[in-house]
Amino acid sequence: MKYFFEVLPSIASGLQMTLGVFFITIIGSIPLGILVSLAMRSPYFSVRWLVNGYIWLMRGTPLLLQLIFIYYGLSMVGISFSRFDAAAFAFIINYAAYLAEIFRGGLQAIPQGQFDAAQVLGLNKVQTFFKIILPQVIKIVVPSFGNEVVNLVKDTSLIYVIGLGDILRAGSIAASRDVSLVPYLIVGLMYLAMVAVVTIVLRRSEKRLSAWR
Repeated sequence: MKYFFEVLPSIASGLQMTLGVFFITIIGSIPLGILVSLAMRSPYFSVRWLVNGYIWLMRGTPLLLQLIFIYYGLSMVGISFSRFDAAAFAFIINYAAYLAEIFRGGLQAIPQGQFDAAQVLGLNKVQTFFKIILPQVIKIVVPSFGNEVVNLVKDTSLIYVIGLGDILRAGSIAASRDVSLVPYLIVGLMYLAMVAVVTIVLRRSEKRLSAWR
């Protein structure tokens, strides 16, 4: 236990980086995912084709590979990102693709009568979407969205591959230095704690949204 508390501060120092990637991904991927899901319903074939190609690419290749390509690969053609910017960009476009499919499912669950009723009431498309459709979609997709958020907590560990100092990288350094598995145990406990917090928040949100029935 003495060693546990000795290495805990150094590993916890990477928590800020882990949380930074987590929150910026949530903030960036949700609006992008909504826009992509709307583009999937576009009457123009070329738009639907491009959007479906983007989703196929993001979901069909590992996030780790996307991180490596964006940080190392793009720099070879003159497009350079800082380590954090590369991680944020890769995570946002990856998770936006998954969220787009979730939001698309939520939109398809809304009866056509909702759109027709809004039109009868004189609402334009923007008002219909934000005042009538989106609140219902949010309620529908909360469980699926929660699964993606939990996955995001764990996926943040991938940023070590481009040298960012997250908790996994800090734990790996401590484990190699001291030839011990205790740092990895601490890292595992931190991820469990973050997942527990996210799960509690999502379940409470789901309970509050259930009042809309």
